[in-house]
Amino acid sequence: MSQFELDLHSEFLRADLFLNIGQPAEAARMLQPVVDAEPRNEAALELLARAYYGSAQLGPAEESLSRLVELAPSNGWARRALARTLERQSRPAEAAVHHRMADALGAA
Repeated sequence: MSQFELDLHSEFLRADLFLNIGQPAEAARMLQPVVDAEPRNEAALELLARAYYGSAQLGPAEESLSRLVELAPSNGWARRALARTLERQSRPAEAAVHHRMADALGAA
């Protein structure tokens, strides 16, 4: 594993810690470079989406969740989170599609 990969992993872990202690905006700031370096990393993208959602940055949360749904269309959690993000932006018709998919996938 290269130093760059170790640094990305360390930043991912730090961001997870910051999210868990209630600092989602700081977590998002740490995660954005990780996702930029590894745009297909589903775990980093999911954590970034959670951080954006938790800090009420709904536009970036929607973008991250949409990318995650593109990468993993059967990810029920991502579908549900995208639906909730759209609802918070007063877009219930768009949210309904993702709620139905999440229901079909058995997501809570």
